[in-house]
Amino acid sequence: MKVNVYLYIAIILSLLILIGSLISIQVSVVKNVGNNDKLMHCFAYGILNLSWLVAFRKRLKINKVKLLIPLLVLCYGIIIEVLQQTITNYRQADFYDILANFIGISLSVIFFNLFLEKKL
Repeated sequence: MKVNVYLYIAIILSLLILIGSLISIQVSVVKNVGNNDKLMHCFAYGILNLSWLVAFRKRLKINKVKLLIPLLVLCYGIIIEVLQQTITNYRQADFYDILANFIGISLSVIFFNLFLEKKL
């Protein structure tokens, strides 16, 4: 049985984003991030979506799977935003974070379709 290393990478990235999104960070760190927060969201969710697409690349022949992965990654980001608002008192949900996640996911789908899918 062949081990899908890419699946483990996708799971680890998912957990890192979850933990990073829900832990308390110092105010001085947040002030230094500024508007780069949206770029970080875009990049993180783009990489996360790309990792899941690569992990399930053999099943991507089915168009439903190709659409389902980005949708699930977007839902994951929305759930994390809701959790930030409801279970923490040091984080807030932000619609623009969700928008940045969507942009990152969309860019990764384009990148995957144009460059990676044929090589894998």
